[in-house]
Amino acid sequence: MDTSVTIIGIVIAVIVAIPLYFSARANAVNKAKIQEIKKKFNPSNLFNFDQTESINKKVLTIDQKNRKFILMNFNPNQQEATYVDLKTVSSCKLVLTSDSDSDTILKIDFEFQEKETAKKIIIPFYDFDDDRIKQISVYQDHQFAKKWLKIIQDSI
Repeated sequence: MDTSVTIIGIVIAVIVAIPLYFSARANAVNKAKIQEIKKKFNPSNLFNFDQTESINKKVLTIDQKNRKFILMNFNPNQQEATYVDLKTVSSCKLVLTSDSDSDTILKIDFEFQEKETAKKIIIPFYDFDDDRIKQISVYQDHQFAKKWLKIIQDSI
């Protein structure tokens, strides 16, 4: 009886430990990627990206004092990091692209307007084609994008 209870306890511990190990490992890899990208855009450590948040494989970080912004997308289909100097930008807004037949949001983009050239910088934030759960995370992403839009506008 004692042997069977011990074996069952070990099996349960292994079943719990393996997912925790892989989760912690993936989290460490993501943190390392985020730090690497921050160093890439800040080689001389002049900036202090004091506010960093993530949602659904997207990481947004901002240095409000020096007015710098980075959006990192760790989506398997399209991994990219975009840096914006908010000192050169006059405005920022969210651009939603919806399906013409329904109210389904297909894309959410941040659109920055440059001061001097009036050129638009478009940074993709949400894409329906990259959403694995299809329309489940769009609401969360939209609310998160609205929150960050306000943070960015306050920094501009």
